Amino acid sequence: MKKAHSFHIPVMGIGFTIDSPLKVSHLGIDSVISLVDDILLEKLRKVYSKKYEIPYKEINDKIDDFRAKRITSYLNLLNEVTEKKFEELKNATIEKKNGLKEYLNLLPDSSEIKQEFKNFKANNFDFEEIKNRIKENLSKGSIDVNIMTKLDRANRKNGEKLDSEHNDAHAALRGFANSDLSSTLVLSAGMNPRLYSYLDKFNDFFPDLNGAIKKKIALKVSDFRSALIQGKFLAKKGIWVSEYRIESGLNCGGHAFATEGFLMGPILNEFKKKRKELEESVNDVLKTALGNTDRVVPSESLKVQITAQGGVGTDEEHQFLIDEYGVDSVGWGSPFLLVPEATTVDQPTMDKLAGAKEKDLYLSNISPLGIPFNNLKGNTKDLAKQLKIESGRPGSSCPKHYVAINSEFTEDTICTASRQYQRTKLKELDSESLTQDEYKIRFNKITEKSCICVGLGTSALLENDLDTKIEGEGVSVCPGPNMAYFSRKTSLKEMIDHIYGRANVISRLDRPNMFIKELNIYIDYLKDKMDESKDCMNKKQEKYLKSFVNNLDEGVNYYQELFTGIKGKFEDSKATVLEELENSKRTIQFLLSDIEKLTLVKV
Repeated sequence: MKKAHSFHIPVMGIGFTIDSPLKVSHLGIDSVISLVDDILLEKLRKVYSKKYEIPYKEINDKIDDFRAKRITSYLNLLNEVTEKKFEELKNATIEKKNGLKEYLNLLPDSSEIKQEFKNFKANNFDFEEIKNRIKENLSKGSIDVNIMTKLDRANRKNGEKLDSEHNDAHAALRGFANSDLSSTLVLSAGMNPRLYSYLDKFNDFFPDLNGAIKKKIALKVSDFRSALIQGKFLAKKGIWVSEYRIESGLNCGGHAFATEGFLMGPILNEFKKKRKELEESVNDVLKTALGNTDRVVPSESLKVQITAQGGVGTDEEHQFLIDEYGVDSVGWGSPFLLVPEATTVDQPTMDKLAGAKEKDLYLSNISPLGIPFNNLKGNTKDLAKQLKIESGRPGSSCPKHYVAINSEFTEDTICTASRQYQRTKLKELDSESLTQDEYKIRFNKITEKSCICVGLGTSALLENDLDTKIEGEGVSVCPGPNMAYFSRKTSLKEMIDHIYGRANVISRLDRPNMFIKELNIYIDYLKDKMDESKDCMNKKQEKYLKSFVNNLDEGVNYYQELFTGIKGKFEDSKATVLEELENSKRTIQFLLSDIEKLTLVKV
């Protein structure tokens, strides 16, 4: 059945969308939850079991395969509750028809079922007469899940290292695979061959004769080449990638996987031009692989969906991505952090997000993964971290270990945000002969790492009045730069009306076009990389910087041609966009000249 909406709510943090399906799935809205924290999932399963009168039996950490079983049980609860809500909505009586009306009112105006409902109302048809016609065409929002492939920590039992099937990401995958859900697994943070190879252990990931797949795979990718490589890798195992989810490298929330200067517009354009090539080449590999096994080969070639997310902020941008690039859905992330009817954010954090300006949203180095991380200045987790540093006890007690992947000092991996790691690292620093300034820089680099695997889930604890004695009350939050232009708590209807152009929740008049915003962020990122290389430029850095600046220049050329040629789109802002592109082109040329000078200095 066709999806109700042309947008979806991507995963945000660990806890911000952890119960979003319970809030929006019955209204036809797709959302994605994180499977990082099985401890949090178990606590929330207890809360919602009580609320919805579902029998609950604790799955403690003494039970075999407890992580996977906790995840399966939580997902089954979500499925059960949302199915019940959806059925109640479809079978609404005349006395309880408000839920059905809400569903229909939220739909885009172009929706056929919405238009049909309006026609029925105009002709004074009775509610009961049209209810059956409507409910046949309603669809529930998908309860999708996300696994960060890099978070695949090995585990031990009774001191013995367990096999890879008990690694964190493997167990999360198994938890989803064993659940009742018929939805999508979104794999992010790059390719993990061992994890990908584990998919073929579960029948739900394989297509049937008609091409239907109970549990689909979506890959979050940054370029076409990566999509093709990963798609073929999985196809060789008989696994079809149903969706390629393209996210801006830097104009996004959470961890930022910067491209080498490749911008979102040109990337989407390449997918648009090569979509058929992608489908055909991967289908060929899939059919060959399935034909060599006892698996069913679909009677027809399978299709892919292309979706996009990262910095979208207006209905015009939303519709442009659909019309120009043929994307099947647009992800709206950070703005939904201000919508309590869709996400779970504690009030103090929401207030900080609503008041955040550009200067408060920055790309940080606080993630223990060593990947740039979008951060909000003044978040309570960072404030708590600073107090520990000032008291002479930097680092976290590391109560959950989900990002414990460093083996620099220990046989068992530990987290670089942990007190154990930072204490050891600082002792090593003390033994070096450093100037005061050098020491301060190195000290800050060590102690800036934050316990985000706890902090990104704390809002869910606070909002459900759960004990935070172990975790603490500090909240980490990871909005994208687009958050600066959304400045107040918003109802679900207001936000969806904004997405579809029926309302406007942005009060500022100076918000740049999403493509220009991303371009400017990339230029700033390039400047930082040049600063890092100015004293010790080597051949590899020189090649990287020149490639980066050339890709940016090609991206600007693409945008200049695009905005010059389009008609009936961005008419109010086109002149400004073209002027900003010209300014950016000059800046890029200056940066290329500076790189040449750095190269001469090196020689």
